[in-house]
Amino acid sequence: MHIPSGASQTIEILGFDDALAASGRRGDYDSEKWLYVPDFYTEYRYILGTKGQNPLICIGINPSTAAPDDLDNTLKSVARIAAGNGFDSWTMFNVYAQRATRPDDMDRELNRRLHEENMRAFEYILSNVGDGICPAVWAAWGTIIEKRPYLPDCVREMVDIGRRYGARWLCAGKRSAKGHPHHPLYLRKDETPQPFDVQGYLDEVFPGL
Repeated sequence: MHIPSGASQTIEILGFDDALAASGRRGDYDSEKWLYVPDFYTEYRYILGTKGQNPLICIGINPSTAAPDDLDNTLKSVARIAAGNGFDSWTMFNVYAQRATRPDDMDRELNRRLHEENMRAFEYILSNVGDGICPAVWAAWGTIIEKRPYLPDCVREMVDIGRRYGARWLCAGKRSAKGHPHHPLYLRKDETPQPFDVQGYLDEVFPGL
């Protein structure tokens, strides 16, 4: 379990570009296989995944404790769904980059710098798929998006970024009563992600934001 040491505004944030440039040099995981940014355990995480040309890009709310070769059950499910649906890799990205096993421990107020660096990471992911591939973005944040008022706005920004890269949004499993996309846990092993109207979802579930 990861409990934040305090609000992320109180810690030094390593920018995404610097964290990416430094990743893979530590030698404690296979950098030819894994993309892990930052590549050390800290209070936040931008990206965790495997490298490939056609990744399934899974979007949760915020990271927990997972790291290369030490996946939690959520990430094991993501890897299984990606492999079962013809993707050559997977990427775990989150709406908010602060590590917190319990979403109630997330920042009460948006850390603007952390958010901006996280959006830079999202743009990097979308821009690094193979030629001719539309990024497959799997909305998988569940009902946790209701935990903080800034989270839907973060998703709206991600949707805007996604448009620039021709992202196709997906969801898997039964949506909640309010229409939130299913979390990766407790999906069938043979689950197939389906097209997801993320803009329509935002407009319906979070009108006026």
